[in-house]
Amino acid sequence: MRPKTLKIAYWASTGLFALLLVMDGVAGILQEETGRQVLLHLGYPVYAMTIMGAAKLAAAVAILQWRYRTVKEWAFAGFAFTCYGAFFSRLTVGDSGIDLLFPIIFFLLMLVPYYFWKRAEAAGLLAERKAMAAA
Repeated sequence: MRPKTLKIAYWASTGLFALLLVMDGVAGILQEETGRQVLLHLGYPVYAMTIMGAAKLAAAVAILQWRYRTVKEWAFAGFAFTCYGAFFSRLTVGDSGIDLLFPIIFFLLMLVPYYFWKRAEAAGLLAERKAMAAA
């Protein structure tokens, strides 16, 4: 993949994923009704929506920033843990079909910007940002 194409793929996928996190985070903080129903169905307290919503907003910022690599890694990891937890929570309460697929789909969506981030980093396309961060 050409460097310019790789950079475009990285920023486009990262921006779209961050937008997904922001939308989900805002819905959690505002305790959107569908989310409330799902949390109650899974046996979680509704106030968890606010906590997870705030964490998703912080993750969006962490994924978009380029200065703190470890923070970015943990944001991706946190979203992966959320997807695993959602999958197994749904499995535990007896959900099936599309309800089990959503956490897997969101996990796969997360892998796209993560993959392009690692490729861009390995290609040295983000090196200028590292140099600016070191200064």
